[in-house]
Amino acid sequence: MDRRLQALADFVKEASLAADIGTDHGYLALALVRQGRAKRVIASDKNRGPYEAACRSIREAGLEKFIEVRLGDGLRALRPGEADTICIAGMGGQLICEILSASPEVLLEVRQLILQPMNAAKELRGWLYGNGWKIEDESLVEADGRLYEIISAIKGQEALPPSMLLSIGPRLWEKKPQLLKRHLEELAARLEKAVRGMEKSRAATASVKYQSLREQLKELEGYMKW
Repeated sequence: MDRRLQALADFVKEASLAADIGTDHGYLALALVRQGRAKRVIASDKNRGPYEAACRSIREAGLEKFIEVRLGDGLRALRPGEADTICIAGMGGQLICEILSASPEVLLEVRQLILQPMNAAKELRGWLYGNGWKIEDESLVEADGRLYEIISAIKGQEALPPSMLLSIGPRLWEKKPQLLKRHLEELAARLEKAVRGMEKSRAATASVKYQSLREQLKELEGYMKW
């Protein structure tokens, strides 16, 4: 159980009915039950290898009564009302958006989403705000030398934050955790890399995208002066 998965578990409200989508070895599901976060967990994975690994983990822990492992793709592994809390970690932000969009009937009964995108966090936050969710809390955690963003969203309407705050994380900016400076530096490094790559082409530097990237970098540098 690394810091990344523990940070996800920390956001799960006590006595939840949770679903761990893309469970891999089932470690998050095990932690949720052992720590009393969830009364019951459905752990699913679309690939047979991780599914079988999770089955072994749960069986060896003797927690089959509290954790059900399913072979299934995304939220299609669930029936409406089976889970009030959905955890999805270790996937790209765009893929998480697609998984959530594919099963609106399941989301109707869900009260909390806990998401850890590997990339495209801005796009994921935008999707949440555009689909009846608001970001309740966020955290940053370092595991194995990498920084991870974790988002907790609940149902509700809230004004869409400025574009740059969708990249940074609106709750992260409010809380200003210790790792925020590193987070901002990594965002800036990615923008700088994209700008430098486009500067190799005269046509690219004349594009609207190039100008937009430069403006984003300048705006981000302003946030970095806090």
